[in-house]
Amino acid sequence: MSVHVYGCNHIAIEVDDVERAVAFYQDVFNLEKMDEGEGDAFFRLGDHQFLAMFKVDRVQTAGVRHFGLMVRDRAQLNAVREKLTKKYGIELIPPFRCDFRDPFGNRVQVVDLHDESMVWLLPYREVQDAGITFD
Repeated sequence: MSVHVYGCNHIAIEVDDVERAVAFYQDVFNLEKMDEGEGDAFFRLGDHQFLAMFKVDRVQTAGVRHFGLMVRDRAQLNAVREKLTKKYGIELIPPFRCDFRDPFGNRVQVVDLHDESMVWLLPYREVQDAGITFD
């Protein structure tokens, strides 16, 4: 049998303050918190992926280990950048457009659907439903 991977089902991160982490991710990314799921907090990421948060006593800061989130377009990417830098005082990590460490040490990279590296996503229904086209 040949295995065929269809994508990423979930991301799991560690936080030392679940309530604060929930507030941060809802504020910055407008994520929908689910009532049930894996971890101490559970968020929907698109139609078939989720983010799970697990409480730990001590968070270890991520080096290059990270996960990526996709937003619709450059305007949303800029809104995320502005909220991170102005409201939370978070420094972005160059040379990427929106790469940062959350308040719990998790490294996050945000891209938009027009990023040329996202061309492989075109078959996904979410991209088609959003009306995204590539030049």
